[in-house]
Order: sequence, then C-alpha cells, then structure tokens
Amino acid sequence: MVQTCGIPERFKIVRLQPTNAVENFDCGDKDLNDYIANRASLFDYHMLAVSYTCIDPESKQTLAYFSLANDKIATSDFPSMTEFNRFRRKQGFPNEKRLKSYPAVKLCRLAVDKQAKGNQIGSGLLDYIKSMFVINNKTGCRFITVDAYLGAVPFYEKNGFRMMNLEDDDPHTRLMYFDLMDLVA
Repeated sequence: MVQTCGIPERFKIVRLQPTNAVENFDCGDKDLNDYIANRASLFDYHMLAVSYTCIDPESKQTLAYFSLANDKIATSDFPSMTEFNRFRRKQGFPNEKRLKSYPAVKLCRLAVDKQAKGNQIGSGLLDYIKSMFVINNKTGCRFITVDAYLGAVPFYEKNGFRMMNLEDDDPHTRLMYFDLMDLVA
C-alpha cells in the first residue's frame, strides 16, 4: 500500500463543508465527538477554524479529523521575557528577526475514530499537516501549536512537538509547538 505523508493513499483528506455531516464518529472523547458532529461547521462559517476529515472512500467511514486556525507564539506564552528570549535563541532567529511574536497555525482538534486507532493515522495526519505548511507555505507560518490534552502529550512528543514552557500548569492541557524549520533544515 502506497503512503502519502503517512496516510495510506486509499484514504482521502477532505475539507469539511457545512453540508457534509459527520455521523457515527466516536473517538472515545465526548467533546471531540461533539465538535465534529455539531460545531466544526459553525467555526468554519465564522472563519475561526477549518476542519478536514480523513475518510475511507470505500466504506465512507470518517476515520479521523483535524481542525486548524491561525495562531502565534508570543511573549505572553512564556513566564518571562528571559524565557521568550531563550526560546528565540534556541530556534536560531538572527537578531534582526527577533520579533515579539511569530506566525503559527493552531492544531485546534485532532481525533481518530476508535475503530481506526492503532493504524498510525494520527501520526500520519500530523505529517500531512506539517507538509501543508512546508510545501508551498502560503502564509509564512513557522510553527504548529497545540494545546495537548495531558494524556496526548506523549503522542505529540513522539511526533516532534516540544513543550512551550516548563512552567505551564494548566490542569487539562499543555501548550506545545513544532518548529517547521526542523523539516527544511
């Protein structure tokens, strides 16, 4: 089976349209299930986020989905200006490119149906998303950010994401990022 960006070629990535209803999707998380069934089209309509589904054209089954929105990495994401400066140096920004914020895309939601888990579809979708912003980058995006559920932190770390700052103590999520320059350098 041929693969494209980690997704088997027979699967299709389709931008969700307001007229496309996603039914019978169950990733095991009530909030993520509700988002794709009831709220994703509203976010798209109001131009706040765009959702994509990974479908099996033969069975018409939605295997997974993800939603993206614009974001930035800014001084406010760090406990101090010293930490932000450390971050900028670590990313190799020259002095003339040391800005107060840097363009990013937010991975708002990523979910894989329980029936499709264990097939590396989640990691494949992350590769697909990374390629969206490295190949013909249309927006000048440098980072992918995600507010990862605590239980998903190891998954994102396995896929190259790093903690934004170690002092993040949100009880439900951790702010993480992926530097797209890691793919082109």
